Amino acid sequence: MALRLLQHRDQDGTRRVIAARQDGAGFVAGVSDVRALALRAIESGRSLAEAVDALGISGQVDLAAELAAGRLVAPIDHPDPAHLVLAGTGLTHLGSAEGRDKMHRDAAAATHKTDSMRMFLEGVEGGKPAAGAVGQQPEWFYKGNGTHLAGPGEALDMPGFAQDGGEEPELAGIYLIGPDGTPWRLGICLANEFSDHVTERHNYLWLAHSKLRQAALGPELLVGAVPGDVRGTSRILRDGATLWEKPFLSGEANMSHTLANLEHHHFKYPLFRTPGDVHVHFFGTATLSFSDGIRTAPGDVFEIEAAPFTLPLRNPLSRSADAGHVAVRAL
Repeated sequence: MALRLLQHRDQDGTRRVIAARQDGAGFVAGVSDVRALALRAIESGRSLAEAVDALGISGQVDLAAELAAGRLVAPIDHPDPAHLVLAGTGLTHLGSAEGRDKMHRDAAAATHKTDSMRMFLEGVEGGKPAAGAVGQQPEWFYKGNGTHLAGPGEALDMPGFAQDGGEEPELAGIYLIGPDGTPWRLGICLANEFSDHVTERHNYLWLAHSKLRQAALGPELLVGAVPGDVRGTSRILRDGATLWEKPFLSGEANMSHTLANLEHHHFKYPLFRTPGDVHVHFFGTATLSFSDGIRTAPGDVFEIEAAPFTLPLRNPLSRSADAGHVAVRAL
């Protein structure tokens, strides 16, 4: 099994990094967080796995017990949340246009393809270019900075003005910008790209509003080659019982774009290559409970699991009492 990295926080706030392989898990010596470990690896010219081996691992960690105790936090963060960028791409998975098209087809004449379907088909045709070539650019959206990042077990909060809070089970790529502006992919995580699908359905031009929500990352950062075929299950629990459950697929074998193409079209902008910044990029999904008519409610629990990740991502849904009204004052 490939190397997985996790971030641990004791009750007193002490931070440590856990390295997990098939033969067990332990604490990495000399580093308190994954970003610091990655910076060391870049500086020394080592891979993350080599950097872990050079520092050494001690102790035995029961990952399931640490998760249940609430001591595992999001596997990446930044000491200044403003320097962590959450963004993503949509309509990237084979079949992903179906649910989106259901949401948007009423806004277009029946004899015409919606913009969603057109973009999806363009991705199918040009999203997997030859090595070194630039393919079709995908739909892209911004989700916020590190203040919007939720870890395992933390609540995903609907703002008071939100019309919906729905899950999007997918993979997220984790990146660190090196000192010379090079984006380095550290690995991938399970993710819930939480969105407001009712707002999006009302008008496609409100997609940007619908995406300005929190997002959650699973506890494990999978290091190394990205699996081409990832198969998992997304479910919603209400009062302890399963309200909805469906399998989901990810990885390039199930996508209309290569990861390299999605990465190029994000990092081609110089502002996304600021040294030291962290990027969490959501690769998209084809599976939504909203497409099946499910309306979530505060107290529901989103649960996402998929191999080769060994731990699930669970997050309860909450709703803020703040309606979000803001009055600007002249200075």
